[in-house]
Amino acid sequence: MVIANLISYIILLIGGLNWGLIGIFNFNLVTAIFGDYPSVGSIIIYCLVALSAIWLIISPILTNGKLFLVSTNEYDQNRE
Repeated sequence: MVIANLISYIILLIGGLNWGLIGIFNFNLVTAIFGDYPSVGSIIIYCLVALSAIWLIISPILTNGKLFLVSTNEYDQNRE
């Protein structure tokens, strides 16, 4: 679950940066890389961002309100 959380978090950060570029500079990085919207690459990227958002909504529900970005063993070792 930690790996899925980290991957989802990174994908959402990249998606958020893309939306920031759209809002500030009117530049869509996904469109610049993959072409206009109906291209397969852009649809995959947008779907991955949406799935990442859904996962990060569901993940804390499954773990009693906690979002784990490191394994609990690793976290306990770093606390000492």
